[in-house]
Amino acid sequence: MDKPEIIILVSGKRKSGKDYICEKVKSLLGEEKCSIIRISEPLKKLYSEKHNLDGAELMTDGPYKEKYRLDMINWSDEVRKEAPGYFCRVACEAPSKAVWIVSDIRRKSDIAWFRDTYTNKIKTVRISADVEVRKSRGWKYTEGVDDVESECNLDDFNDWDIQISNNSTEECEFAVEKIISVIRN
Repeated sequence: MDKPEIIILVSGKRKSGKDYICEKVKSLLGEEKCSIIRISEPLKKLYSEKHNLDGAELMTDGPYKEKYRLDMINWSDEVRKEAPGYFCRVACEAPSKAVWIVSDIRRKSDIAWFRDTYTNKIKTVRISADVEVRKSRGWKYTEGVDDVESECNLDDFNDWDIQISNNSTEECEFAVEKIISVIRN
């Protein structure tokens, strides 16, 4: 594993705009400088292989993924019981750019793994959006998904370097600028 100059750990509830903001930051920094790491990629890949499912379709934001979301959460929790940082480690095997943006931090154990594994500059970012805004983006409360550890473990985490509200285009632009300023400093 190459060590990047900075790692940005991004967290937020479903439909808070994490991926959108991460993609905007990457596009402004440039493909040659920045990698987006998704802990969910190896998770979905391994889950699809184990259950003979369409891995590419699990990577989308559509109904196919939602059909298997709860079972994926339960399966990944079992894997994490044996090795809490397993999916973090596998997700970090390929990137070799100066800036890593981890777009889907969901647990305190994810943050701990990065802090324990990399001694370089790590910044944590929490993105929030009002419930009505999230609903307008397609979020619908799902019991067993929105009330479990994978969605709630960081609700009481208070050590964020940056906390951002993402309810409007203006707030999104501010969020992107704030993350880029942290990366450049």
